[in-house]
Amino acid sequence: MSQNEESGATLSGDQLLAISPMRQAIASRMQQSVTEIPHAWLMIEVDVTNLVNLRQKLKETFLLKEGLPLTISPFVIKGIVNALKEFPLINASWTPEGIAVKRHIHVSVAVGSEDAVITPVLHHADRKSIAGLAFELFDLLKRAKAGTLRMADMQGGTFTFHNTGTIGSMLSYPIIQQPQAANLTFENIVRKPVVIQEMIAIRSMVSICLSFDHRILDGMICGRFLQRVKYYLEKYDMETMIY
Repeated sequence: MSQNEESGATLSGDQLLAISPMRQAIASRMQQSVTEIPHAWLMIEVDVTNLVNLRQKLKETFLLKEGLPLTISPFVIKGIVNALKEFPLINASWTPEGIAVKRHIHVSVAVGSEDAVITPVLHHADRKSIAGLAFELFDLLKRAKAGTLRMADMQGGTFTFHNTGTIGSMLSYPIIQQPQAANLTFENIVRKPVVIQEMIAIRSMVSICLSFDHRILDGMICGRFLQRVKYYLEKYDMETMIY
């Protein structure tokens, strides 16, 4: 390999793309995050068979009644919010004065396009039902695609959620969005055989991955937090109310 190739220099025949202001801003924020935050990572597997069945049961009625799709994401966000209430240190940020534990839970939701990722915020997610989260999430995604989000829609997030399963991801290690302490990815749901009480059953399984700021958080508390998210996601059944 030549010195030019090693350095990433532009060679004859290469295509040089202009860096958009949004891409430049994303690059700057990501570089700052990985430079300043000591990242660590955990992953556990969750049985979401009941959740998948519940959503399947409700989605047609919900679409007819509310005029919008009922996706997996509101159920997952609700589970995350419930766990954050029990582990408020996950909903925190590092400051020069100390660790700021946030009183409210505002969930940033990663929305990807061909050339950028933005993170509009579900403000006061802890006050909303699953249906309420679905309404607001649909509105944010619609306005994100239309380019009509307001500055206020992008500010105040305390924890970030990525539904990376929509792109087929099985495991991911997301960069933390400053000044948050952690973010969680919900990966691709896969049907596979699982041993349950010495019997083999076909279940819908998914990995959930947590990146966390090791200045604030350690493996023990983050592992316990993930186990609580797992508990809430596996707790859904066909009688769960979404309103």
